[in-house]
Amino acid sequence: MKNRGRENYNLMKMSENIKIYTRSSGEVSAEISLERNPKTAKAILDALPIYAKANKWGDEIYFRISVSLPEENAQQNVEIGDLCYWPQGNGFCIFFGRTPISTSSKPKAASPVNVFGRILEDPIVFRKTKSGEEIRIERK
Repeated sequence: MKNRGRENYNLMKMSENIKIYTRSSGEVSAEISLERNPKTAKAILDALPIYAKANKWGDEIYFRISVSLPEENAQQNVEIGDLCYWPQGNGFCIFFGRTPISTSSKPKAASPVNVFGRILEDPIVFRKTKSGEEIRIERK
């Protein structure tokens, strides 16, 4: 019985706070959820800290990371503020508005992505970030 309680306690910690920083947008708080796509979330957490050069595609920032995973409940339609892993390009994606292929006010990924987290503040701040700018992602 004690073992079950310990397992339930471990399952209660379902998210991990992180910070995302660029010079132009400053430090932004985010959360990685271990609930939605646990394999993806764990792999991203294990890869932290991440340092990369930002690429922009509409209102999306993406960059290649050293994680290689298959699709996990992948989807193409995402929400503003979603943090995603792009299996096709081994990429970390931050969605903060419409992309070039959006058909509504919501973002649409170029191909299916694994949603693993969410920006906790106003994600619009990332509009200030320029392609080629350094981005840093760390545990909070």
